[in-house]
Amino acid sequence: MRVVCIYRDNQDYSRAVNEWLENFRRQTGREIETMDPDKNISFCETYGVVEYPTILALGEMGDVRASWRGRDLPLINEVLYYMI
Repeated sequence: MRVVCIYRDNQDYSRAVNEWLENFRRQTGREIETMDPDKNISFCETYGVVEYPTILALGEMGDVRASWRGRDLPLINEVLYYMI
């Protein structure tokens, strides 16, 4: 499965997102793909991403299995479940 974190750098929430991503990598040994919505407009339109940060867990066919939107970031185990 593919997990993507969509957010903008240099925003008031960016530090929290970067810390969460680093904690995720350190605790699980796995990386989450990051994406700038301004450089990937068609991806965001396809998945209806209008709030940042957004984390999407995508299935093999590109279907959304889970999503988390807004500043309340999910627990690491919640996201890891979709990567196993």
